[in-house]
Amino acid sequence: MTPSQTADFLAVSLSTLYSNWRVWGLKGYRVGKHLRFRERDLENWLELKSA
Repeated sequence: MTPSQTADFLAVSLSTLYSNWRVWGLKGYRVGKHLRFRERDLENWLELKSA
């Protein structure tokens, strides 16, 4: 997922995502110059945070 799609998925602004994704412990992947996230990683992260 692109950062924009990820921000929408998490219901946060894009700038908030860029500022905090490492602090939050999200797994991000570099594809060339681009940052990408896997939907299953986001879902697992949300499950851990809500438990």
